[in-house]
Amino acid sequence: MISTELKLDFEKCGGLIPAIAQDWQTGEVLMLAYINQEAWEETLKSGNATYWTRSRQKLWKKGEESGNVQKVKEIYVDCDQDTVIFKIEQIGGAACHEGYHSCFFRKYEDGKLVIQGEPVFDPKKVYKK
Repeated sequence: MISTELKLDFEKCGGLIPAIAQDWQTGEVLMLAYINQEAWEETLKSGNATYWTRSRQKLWKKGEESGNVQKVKEIYVDCDQDTVIFKIEQIGGAACHEGYHSCFFRKYEDGKLVIQGEPVFDPKKVYKK
């Protein structure tokens, strides 16, 4: 019998598990990030996607600087309980810190990367860097 008990396995990968953000209406994959137990709990509590940023080593509430918040509509857990999919409503139009709708805006073609689409915002203006 398949278990329906929730036991996310944060220990398998050193405290972090992948979290895929997917547009809840179109199915487009918008980004991949990581969550720890604290980010998971904050996501459940707030209803907004919260991740663990490996580069800054802290909780990252998606959209806290840009306003591009991710409202979680559904959550799926894989069979090993070590990866989740957040089916989200992307507020503000862009999931990517580079200003694109999706972080996957580069397509591999003939040995090089080709940019797909146009940026939704200018990161220099949004992040003031």
